[in-house]
Amino acid sequence: MNIKNLDHDEVNKFDELAAKWWDKDGEFKPLHQINPLRVGFIKERSSMEGKKVLDVGCGGGILAEALNELGASVTGIDASENTIGVAKTHSKSIGSNVKYIQNTIEEFTSSYPDERFDVITCLEMLEHVPSPFEIIKSCSNLLKEDGNIFFSTINRNPRSYLFAVIGAEYILNLLPKGTHDYEKFIKPSELAKWIRDAGLNSKETIGLSYNPITDNYWLGKDIQVNYMVHAKKESI
Repeated sequence: MNIKNLDHDEVNKFDELAAKWWDKDGEFKPLHQINPLRVGFIKERSSMEGKKVLDVGCGGGILAEALNELGASVTGIDASENTIGVAKTHSKSIGSNVKYIQNTIEEFTSSYPDERFDVITCLEMLEHVPSPFEIIKSCSNLLKEDGNIFFSTINRNPRSYLFAVIGAEYILNLLPKGTHDYEKFIKPSELAKWIRDAGLNSKETIGLSYNPITDNYWLGKDIQVNYMVHAKKESI
C-alpha cells in the first residue's frame, strides 16, 4: 500500500469511530445534518443520473449513498479498513450498489490507471492528510475532461480555531475531541493554488455556517470556517 501520504493516527482515529457512522444522533450527527446541503450543492452543478462518481475519503458512505440514490454509479474509497467495512455492511442492508474499496487515492490511481470519472468528491478529507496537494493531483488524474470535482475543508484562522476546534469539539460536543488538527486547516487561497497546479479550474466557493442555538446549518458567502469548492477539468 502507498502510505507516504497517510497519517496513521488519523486512520486509527476513524477506525475506532467506524461503528458510529450511521448513528444520526451520535458523533457523526453533523455530517448527517449537512449532507443534504452538500448533495444539493453538487447536484445543482452536475447531474448525477448515469454519471460515474468517485467519493474520496468516503467514510461510512453518507455522501456516496445519497449520490447513488440520485442515479449515479458510485465508487467510495477510504483508507480505514473498519470504516469501509461499515460502509459495505450498511450498503448491503439497504440494497445499495455503491462499490466500496479500502484504498488511498494514490493506491487506487496506480491500481486502476485507466479509470476515469465524471464527478469526484473529496469532502472533509483534505485536512486529515500530510499532503493535500497530492490528493488533489491524484483526483485530477482520475477526472474526465469536462468533469466536475468538489472539495470541502476548513479555513485556517483564529475564528475557525474557535468554532471548529474549541466550539465544536470542547464546548458544544458536536465532534469527538481531537477530530481536527488546526495546523492542517487550509486557507481558500492555498486550496485555489493547489487546484490550479493540478490542472483544474475553480468555479465557485461557498461557505457552510452553523447556528448552535437553532442547531441549523446553511450555505452562504461566509467562508471563514467551513467551505466547499466546485472545480472543473476543462478541455483545452
